[in-house]
Amino acid sequence: MTAIYLERLAARSAAAGTVLCLGIDPDPAALPAGFPPTLAGIERFARLVVEAALPSAAAVKPNLAFFEAYGSAGLAALERLRGLVPPDVPVVADAKRGDIGSTAARQAAALFDALGADAVTINPYLGEEAVAPLLARGDRFAYVLCRTSNPGAGELQGLRVAADEGTGAPAEPLWARVARRAATWGPGGTVGLVVGATAPGELAAVRAIAPGLAFLVPGVGAQGGEIGPVLAAGPATAPPAGGRAGGGLLVNVSRGIARAVTD
Repeated sequence: MTAIYLERLAARSAAAGTVLCLGIDPDPAALPAGFPPTLAGIERFARLVVEAALPSAAAVKPNLAFFEAYGSAGLAALERLRGLVPPDVPVVADAKRGDIGSTAARQAAALFDALGADAVTINPYLGEEAVAPLLARGDRFAYVLCRTSNPGAGELQGLRVAADEGTGAPAEPLWARVARRAATWGPGGTVGLVVGATAPGELAAVRAIAPGLAFLVPGVGAQGGEIGPVLAAGPATAPPAGGRAGGGLLVNVSRGIARAVTD
């Protein structure tokens, strides 16, 4: 893998004609009829979804927790699923990692080397030093949780933080400060943001704060978010090789596609 992540994502998005990120969240309690709520059922269902929807996807995003819950057997199933995705389709590991530097370095090894993920989702709560090892590889990428799509996102993300005289940042919600800080992280364009479609006003505000970052946008469909405001908030494509992200976009859909595949 020699090309940087954003170049590969732009190429795949152009080839597939889409900004769709295929989310793989195989909840055993929500599997359709004919799929037992077991690891075997989860793997069979996930394989069906990937094989059916892959031609229409710019990227694939497995949620690691649904596989980690089954221990080593679940991780083996995840690796088999990863093997179904061809090299030209980026894989985003939805892992939400982020820890002290030495731990984060091992997380990077697990996700990028052992699993072979092209990008990961990360939690910025411990600050830049905790996510730096996940941002350090020039050919990989990390999406920082900023303004998430879950109903309780505002409990902490909406808290107002004081103005920062050192950086010139104004008093603003925490999600805005995360966007502002993340825009200064990552060498050579290895960082983007997770911003939910369920908060279109905040999404537009984050796009204005960090117009040069790529966005991963969950929440379209089952969670109530709509695609129109997402596209209206900024451009949907990444730039040519060597440019900045310029608003590169991935729109994640999980349950909606899973239902369509099995209907």
